[in-house]
Amino acid sequence: MVIRGSSDEEDEIMLPTIAVIGSGTMGEALIKGLLRLSLIEPQNIIGTDPWHERLELLKARYKIRVSSDNVPAVEAADIVFLSIKPQVMNAVLDEIRDHIKPEALIFSIAAGVPVKTIRQGTGMESVIRAMPNTPAQIGQGITMWTATEAVTDQQRQHALTILGALGEEIYVDDEHYLDMATALSGTGPAYVYLFMEALVDAGVHLGFSRHISQKLVFQTVIGAANFAQQSDMHLATLRNQVTSPGGTTAEALYHLEKGGFRTVLSRAIWAAYVRSAELGRDKE
Repeated sequence: MVIRGSSDEEDEIMLPTIAVIGSGTMGEALIKGLLRLSLIEPQNIIGTDPWHERLELLKARYKIRVSSDNVPAVEAADIVFLSIKPQVMNAVLDEIRDHIKPEALIFSIAAGVPVKTIRQGTGMESVIRAMPNTPAQIGQGITMWTATEAVTDQQRQHALTILGALGEEIYVDDEHYLDMATALSGTGPAYVYLFMEALVDAGVHLGFSRHISQKLVFQTVIGAANFAQQSDMHLATLRNQVTSPGGTTAEALYHLEKGGFRTVLSRAIWAAYVRSAELGRDKE
């Protein structure tokens, strides 16, 4: 695996025309990130979406080109960014197959959809498959990605530029890891939000106002994550530093372990991984 951060200046090059097929949450995150870092001109982004209101919002907000028709968008694009649900992937690939530039790069972030399906569906060999997560909306995401051998050096640099706008990235040769990443980091923010929500509710139950409870929880999570990232200590060591024998933390952790906290979380992540693999098989 190759791990890089979002501050690699050598990767920051101006991008050619991109068609963002499916301009929802992650599609907009890409658009916003690239424009925030001035990595592409607004007129070189073509956002597509079936909802007219969504297109008008994106056009007004980012000054990009928009279309409700995927065909003219991909005809004009050097990079086709597939930010769509896996359930509609086959239909979209059938629609655009004969309209993609021969030298274009196909860049998919659809969960569970393997490279093989995208290659067969588009007839293209230059394909990148990636799994980002929603913190990409503020440039704080983490993306695992892989590329076919046909992807050129220039296209790889374009990919690094795109991913750098979303946050950090990890390159892998085996796309099997992407299904694992889908379950761990792609879906991961939802686990964190559920945990945070439970903490806030617990604070309210104790007697805090929701505003104060939320502030305490948010900064606790942010601070703990930043401290852990900057430390060279094992997570268990950091946890033990907070846990005094017979103290309040020890009592709380006892009940978390007794309730199967680790087991439930592990089973949930495994279930997400299995589902990601199932989505891939459905598309083959």
